[in-house]
Amino acid sequence: MLFGIDPVEMVLIIVIAVVLFGPEKMPEYSRKAARLFVYLRGIANNTQKSLRDQLGPEYADLELADLNPRTFIKKHLSQEVAAIEEAKREIEEMKRQLEDAAKAAEHEVDDAKQAAEAALDAKAEKVPHLVAAPFDDEAT
Repeated sequence: MLFGIDPVEMVLIIVIAVVLFGPEKMPEYSRKAARLFVYLRGIANNTQKSLRDQLGPEYADLELADLNPRTFIKKHLSQEVAAIEEAKREIEEMKRQLEDAAKAAEHEVDDAKQAAEAALDAKAEKVPHLVAAPFDDEAT
């Protein structure tokens, strides 16, 4: 595909050009179009070289396609994005570990609570039950 044009579309364009300009003028126009294409490609290459020179050595691998913001960001920030993704994975792993540790601590607290209640119940059985003296409102 040249310039995003399918082969069928290219044939259709050529047929229309032959009908519009005639077969005798087509070679002349195709040479002019080829010269224009080479000229525009030269301008693009010079612009690309100028950008590389002005931006410095860190952009020595700059391509014109890199001027697309998505491509530029993807190319130059991919390492940072990878580092952020790695940090995100580490944080998720730490969160999971902390949740597991919290659950284990809750189980230990519950076990200790049950043991303490059992110990208190055992002590309460050994101590005789004391009955409180009746309270008299008028005695005071």
